[in-house]
Amino acid sequence: MSTVLLHRMSIAALLLGSACATVVAVDVARRPQKMAVMNVVWPVTALFGTVLSLWGYFRYGVDAGRSQARAHAPTGHQPFPVIVAKGTLHCGAGCMIGDVLAEWLAFAVPVVAIWMGWQRVFAQEMFAVWLLDSVFAFLLGIVFQYLAIVPMRGLSFGKGLLAALKADALSLASWQVGMVGCMAVVQFCWFGRVSGTHAAVDTPEFWFAMQLAMVAGFVTAYPVNWWLIRTGIKEAM
Repeated sequence: MSTVLLHRMSIAALLLGSACATVVAVDVARRPQKMAVMNVVWPVTALFGTVLSLWGYFRYGVDAGRSQARAHAPTGHQPFPVIVAKGTLHCGAGCMIGDVLAEWLAFAVPVVAIWMGWQRVFAQEMFAVWLLDSVFAFLLGIVFQYLAIVPMRGLSFGKGLLAALKADALSLASWQVGMVGCMAVVQFCWFGRVSGTHAAVDTPEFWFAMQLAMVAGFVTAYPVNWWLIRTGIKEAM
């Protein structure tokens, strides 16, 4: 594959994700979800899930939002695999926002990578930034879980924070394993061979890689969320 083709493919993928996210955001603004945090989850995850997220939102997300007006068990009428997928996307939205913020922070303030261990612990700056990604993703993921679990259970701040950590810590870790693993494969084994270098944060190729990495994160986090929801550790979205 030529670098020109890769560049064009990256732009096309990002435009598709942006279009899908815009459609979802417009519909969510018109028909808000009863669980407020899902108003952010659906558009954010459409950025990488593209047409699959778009289909999932209109097939299951809109229905769930309506049914919550009638009951506190919004997903009871949905297949369990769908419930798990929504719980996984809920985790992934926080991870994605955290990863995006961390990447741009490290790009704008390069010394941050040094603080995270570049040159002292990591030979590659990229590795230090991935660690920063994981920290930001974990923090934002816990915030997202807190915003979901506290209204459901009516918990205090302290109890809500502990419940959020218990519900999503393993899920967040499993998501980041898939995300970082995929970024490593794409950057070193694909982009490295096509262009002879790694894609920088300010290129479409990098964010195309991040789209793929988020899909990989969903795949690795899905079975973990299945177990967490099945055992009642994590609430169904």
